[in-house]
Amino acid sequence: MSLEVDVRKLELFNKVSKEGSRKVAESLSQMSGMDAEIQVAKINLLHMEDVKTHIGDQVEVGIHVELTDSPYGYVLFLLDPRDSKRLAQSMIPGGNDDNSDGFTAMERSAIQEIGNIMTSGYIDGWANVLDTSIGMGTPTFTYGPSHEIIEQMGGWPDDELAFVLDSQIHASGTDIDLKVYTFPKLVELVELVRQIDVETDVKSDTVPDESLTSN
Repeated sequence: MSLEVDVRKLELFNKVSKEGSRKVAESLSQMSGMDAEIQVAKINLLHMEDVKTHIGDQVEVGIHVELTDSPYGYVLFLLDPRDSKRLAQSMIPGGNDDNSDGFTAMERSAIQEIGNIMTSGYIDGWANVLDTSIGMGTPTFTYGPSHEIIEQMGGWPDDELAFVLDSQIHASGTDIDLKVYTFPKLVELVELVRQIDVETDVKSDTVPDESLTSN
């Protein structure tokens, strides 16, 4: 299948990235009580072998969710382990400042629930722009070097190229940073965008943010 897209629709890719990220920041603010804001929302088209290099090899906590409807693929959240603990403890009644290594079963459960809520918001943002509904699987908790988290996701397409949407979200007044990566299947994403009427007004479903940068 050809990957050609009407040039007038290219802006939809930016809208998808920005609106999904805005929903995640909104969900994070509501859950943690922290004022979260988007710092970067951008698009990368990478060769499959370059994906791991793009993600890096630092030790992080990952929460990945498989998309069960078109455009399929995965959503991956990456956080510093200490930030993950802080967020988890903010969700646990009577949570304390536990700075030990590793995660308790309750903390893992809380982090998965955080991922579930954020992914729901993120996918809602996509659905608003693409005028569709997208189902999702159960969030999976992983902990280790970022490139190994990518390997554990599995189910990678046979395509030579990966369409990667990535965002950085920062909670103001803290040092908590959340990275969001989306790996949709390129052919299916292009097909969804092709089906959208170029005259469709998607602006009402998005909140523009002039401070965002995109590539």
